[in-house]
Amino acid sequence: MYQPALFEESRLDVLHALIDAHPLGAVVTHGAAGLGADHIPFEVGAPTAEAPFGVLRGHVARANPLWRHEADTLVLFQGAQAYITPAWYEEKARTGKVVPTYNYAVVHGYGRLRAIDDPQWLLAMLERLTARHEAAQAAPWRVDDAPPDFIAKTLAAIVGIEIPLTRIEGKWKTSQNRSARDKRSIAAGLGADHPMAPLVRPAM
Repeated sequence: MYQPALFEESRLDVLHALIDAHPLGAVVTHGAAGLGADHIPFEVGAPTAEAPFGVLRGHVARANPLWRHEADTLVLFQGAQAYITPAWYEEKARTGKVVPTYNYAVVHGYGRLRAIDDPQWLLAMLERLTARHEAAQAAPWRVDDAPPDFIAKTLAAIVGIEIPLTRIEGKWKTSQNRSARDKRSIAAGLGADHPMAPLVRPAM
């Protein structure tokens, strides 16, 4: 990834927070058939000796050949993004020498994918994922709400994947190259509810 120093984000807690908030990762692999990509929701675990930048865990259908790709893998996570019009720049009124841009926050995680074909591991992961994503529901669904034989068949139809992260990159392109006045104008133009606004707004 092209990474100007101005936009680089290396704080692991910030990178993990983006993954937590936007867990659908684009898994990029290269095999005999060439480049491939799959889209999988992940959870991110704490760093270990083997995985100094954390561990990504998810699952795929047994019919998906991805779980057999036990090799180097890239996973892309995309956070807030926004088109930025030059109408929000002070320079537009003064000289007109401005152009549009696009702001975004992304994380790239790298590691060697491995399959985990273990029903107990899968069940524990599904329970964690379900508890997290159902938390906002008025009556959260639980895995054990479904009949045990149905869950057993479901577990047999999926395979776990785990990617110990040996490298991670973050890029926060959030108008760092603009003046504080421009940043305030951009944040106001985006609106208070836009997820990019607090990333652009200068510290008080």
